Amino acid sequence: MLLAIENTSKKAAFFQKKKLLPYLLVSPYLVFVGVFVLFPVFFCFFLTFHKWNIIAPMKFIGTANYSRLFHDRLFWKAIGNTLKFLLLHIPLQLIVSLFLAYLLNHAIKAISFFRASFFMPVIVSGVVVTILWQQLLGFDSGLINRMLVGLGGHKSGWLVDPDIAIYSIAVMATWKNVGLYVILFLVGLQTVPPQYYEAAKMEGASKWQQFYHITLPMINPTVFMVVILSTIGGFSLFIEPYIMTGGGPLNTTLSAVLYIYKQAFQYYNMGYSATLGFFYAIMIMTVVVLQKKFIEKEV
Repeated sequence: MLLAIENTSKKAAFFQKKKLLPYLLVSPYLVFVGVFVLFPVFFCFFLTFHKWNIIAPMKFIGTANYSRLFHDRLFWKAIGNTLKFLLLHIPLQLIVSLFLAYLLNHAIKAISFFRASFFMPVIVSGVVVTILWQQLLGFDSGLINRMLVGLGGHKSGWLVDPDIAIYSIAVMATWKNVGLYVILFLVGLQTVPPQYYEAAKMEGASKWQQFYHITLPMINPTVFMVVILSTIGGFSLFIEPYIMTGGGPLNTTLSAVLYIYKQAFQYYNMGYSATLGFFYAIMIMTVVVLQKKFIEKEV
């Protein structure tokens, strides 16, 4: 036992003398990044210049996949559907989560219960939540339509009407994720010094003026985080349309990620799917960078 400890100490001293110990300590992480991050990215970029269906050997086709991408109307329709989703999802996510966090920041009865209740959908499986909402929004047997008919109203095609299906999914996704952003906003609100509000009250500021001139500027980093996370999450829309509509009706809920998935695992166009994914990742990164610059400029 002592001999083993002595040998280990000698090895550590050797690496320390050669200034290799820091590299030795971070080597597991470097291996992880190389195998699970760098290699997939470079392999994806390599695939963009090839035609491959997993079974047959790869065939080099140059930039044909990129040319196909820019002429693929269905892909650009999927991009448009995703942007429609984001136009409702991000503002709704921001407003609802901030409103709930503002309420929970005050001393109310059973506050722990409400905090846990709002966060509960976040930890439930996305598939389970999606199936639940699919039952709620069903046209014939959905609970919401049955309630509307019971109140004397008419059924609505929440998931079968091409005009509103993507927005129905946006509402469902907001309900699923709002608890996470409530917690983030709640943390941000609790960091605002109460002295600011006391000074504002002495100056005769209203509740709205306090919120607009004190609360919002102080939680701006949290707002930025919520916007960025909501944007990335919205661009990653997949489970909801995959389970609830399959991309229908008339491809109006076909998200970009769902289309990439279909190209890879339904049509086995691995090279083209990699091209779509690579282009889509650059697009998301560009949007996030522009959002960051815009929000920092507003600050």
